[in-house]
Amino acid sequence: MSTELPPVAPEVLAEAVENLTARLRKKLDDATAGCAATAVHEADGSVTFRFGEDALVTLRPGPAGTVTEAAQATCTCLLAPRCLHRAAALGAAPLADAAPPEPEPEPEPTAAVPGETQQSAPVGAGAEAEAGVDPVASAVPAEPVAALTAAQVGAAAALWHAAAEALAAGVTAGGAVVQAELLRAAHTARLAGLPRAEAAALRVVRGLRAARERRTAHRLGDLTGSFRELLHVAGVLASGAADPSLTGTSRRAYTAGGSLQVHGLCREPVLSATGYGGVVTHLLAPDGSRYSISDVRPGGLARARGAGRASVALGGATLDHAGLARGGLRIVGATVSAEGRLGAGRGVRATPLPGAAWTDGPAAPLFARPAAEAVAALLAGPADAADTETALIGCDVVVVGAAGDHLLVREARPDAPLLRLLPAHPHPELPHTENLRRIASYPGLHLRVLGRPDLDRAATLRPVAVGPVAGEPYTLRLPEEWLGRADLGYERLQGEHFPPPDAAAPPSEPGSVAVSDAPDPLADSPLWRVRRLLETGVAGGRRAVAEAARGTAPQTAYGPLRRAGLTAAADLAAALAAEADRRPRDAFGRLADPSPDGYARAWLAAATHLAAAERFLVAASWTAATPSGATPAVR
Repeated sequence: MSTELPPVAPEVLAEAVENLTARLRKKLDDATAGCAATAVHEADGSVTFRFGEDALVTLRPGPAGTVTEAAQATCTCLLAPRCLHRAAALGAAPLADAAPPEPEPEPEPTAAVPGETQQSAPVGAGAEAEAGVDPVASAVPAEPVAALTAAQVGAAAALWHAAAEALAAGVTAGGAVVQAELLRAAHTARLAGLPRAEAAALRVVRGLRAARERRTAHRLGDLTGSFRELLHVAGVLASGAADPSLTGTSRRAYTAGGSLQVHGLCREPVLSATGYGGVVTHLLAPDGSRYSISDVRPGGLARARGAGRASVALGGATLDHAGLARGGLRIVGATVSAEGRLGAGRGVRATPLPGAAWTDGPAAPLFARPAAEAVAALLAGPADAADTETALIGCDVVVVGAAGDHLLVREARPDAPLLRLLPAHPHPELPHTENLRRIASYPGLHLRVLGRPDLDRAATLRPVAVGPVAGEPYTLRLPEEWLGRADLGYERLQGEHFPPPDAAAPPSEPGSVAVSDAPDPLADSPLWRVRRLLETGVAGGRRAVAEAARGTAPQTAYGPLRRAGLTAAADLAAALAAEADRRPRDAFGRLADPSPDGYARAWLAAATHLAAAERFLVAASWTAATPSGATPAVR
């Protein structure tokens, strides 16, 4: 697939595939495979595809550059618009986002209590927010949750069935027809008001495409997680459970936040797989409340790199994002979303404030708290809480050295575990990886790190900014105008920013763990057997799981799990293998295709348990150094 093709709305592609006959659907994958190579970009912005001498498909995207209507895709053959050529051309183009970014709405008026100031609900506002509880919502009676409508339950049930069919097919058989069924169900979910279910389905379709096209950025583990999310959301909604966190919201809601004073923490580039790029600047209020200002638009890498110096579109502020990351704002009439994003409504007014270093001001408490406590607060919340993906934690570390694709450091605390630093964004054109590689060449370097914990890996932090540690001689030497921090996504560390060559590195601690012997509870745990079984099902479908189970004795496959005390994981894996190999017969004794629902339920049960077990191991990896080969018991 070429990223230069105009994105196509999911419902347009789903309708084109649905209109094909059964005979043409069998040919769709082959027709789509070589379609992108024949694309010709015309001067008027349209794209044409030639199929033989008589068929010419033309895609005419709208003003936003996206094909959103069926009439924007035409073919000159006699079977059009129910032809294979048109469906193949649409299938070769990338999927458009389900809901394009909308202008920020004006905040809804809220009733203020006399004598009290209205408060917002920013992410990370105090201990309650860190534990996953909204401090504002907990102070007022919760409004009753509206029950799901019959249309929503029906849409969720259809999406569950489509997801179960796609899971049973796997990547090998999850071609254009299977993807179109998911897209059709996702569009129905969108119309029924289930945006989170629709977004989960689109992630699965994009993952299937990436896997079938063998893109370098594809990870089977990511697609496995996408399937788990989709089946979980669709299954719960199909049961009729009314949960606002599962239905989701299609448009960010902003509320009045009154007057705010915020100081910049750092900025980081944003680069999505759907062609969007930009920057997000993280802010902190004096009371510890966290906010952000983002500027993300279509443009990809070029937009992400240039947005770091773009002006901040907030209440007439004269700062750019680079200045705001080291400065501050006093905001009057602020509008704030539930995630802590600051809006740019018509009544917002902002004036610049002097910046504050990390060593003092509101940022100082971020680095005074042990990293294990901050991560434990994130893990104590729901597994799918949004703040686990956006929260930043700070810690002071000592560089140990490079190990494979990550950098090993140790938190500067007694009995602290080894931490792994991975690039916040691995794109080679962004300086994250280069900066970490340069830091790794200075063992013993004391470093102040602000980053996002990777809760899918053992003791792993993805740093977005670093700075020197006050009072330590062997630390970074940053320019004074940088205010003691460097944004790893925009600024490149040079030799002059490190201790001089004649500076002596501090001696290593006695009994320190070698880089090659760094323990990894996830890698050392026998849970990898369950993970491999689940990923085998995603890659090869139901048949691959059945074949894998037939070739291994149950005691050989699940004995290590039981000996490690992971009996529930062993039972769920055995149940999944048995369900995958179930071959029902009809009344005449002939083999019949089994329903995918039972297999999907067994797969989801094993995947959910695995996610919870790995979450426990991740939490344990942050608390203290674990002897190599030791695995905490998980039940």
